[in-house]
Amino acid sequence: MSAFESVKIGIVSVSDRASTGVYVDKGLPALKDWLTRALRNPITFEERLIPDEQAGISATLIELVEAGCSLVLTTGGTGPALRDVTPEATLAVAHKEMPGFGEQMRQISLKFVPTAILSRQVAVIREQSLILNLPGQPKAIAETLEGLKSDTGESLVPGIFAAVPYCIDLIGGPYLETDDAVCKAFRPKAAQRPKTV
Repeated sequence: MSAFESVKIGIVSVSDRASTGVYVDKGLPALKDWLTRALRNPITFEERLIPDEQAGISATLIELVEAGCSLVLTTGGTGPALRDVTPEATLAVAHKEMPGFGEQMRQISLKFVPTAILSRQVAVIREQSLILNLPGQPKAIAETLEGLKSDTGESLVPGIFAAVPYCIDLIGGPYLETDDAVCKAFRPKAAQRPKTV
């Protein structure tokens, strides 16, 4: 029995080619790997690999929220190409927009490539779930979640996941505890619980 609250997380890879078997999807394994390292909570993953179809993406997000996922992460479909419709599908199911997440993801990616300004990731709240659009590449997924650190491990640019546990607190979800070595969650003192060993 874990001392940490269990959490259900939806992970969605949006890709025409991977969903039809043209190539092996790398987004879902990257998300699972990072989340398993970053969170101390027991996690149940709800995984979906779907094509770039706006109605299908929206339906999948609603399904995952209704299945009890406190957090839903998507990867892929956030660029300017004609088939990239993940942000539109996400906004279509939103009860609230959370623009700071997308702004910070682009700030992190701009440290590496000038084309980061072409990415259109959004974050929204639907009911008691936080839905985040992440980049498509495994390396970029980890960078945006974790942030950038110096060679000595000092934080240079905060990753977006540092704000996720407190956001989920505020919408009535489970208390997420992170492994500080991967990503230190930030909560105001009044919102912190005693550290579980």
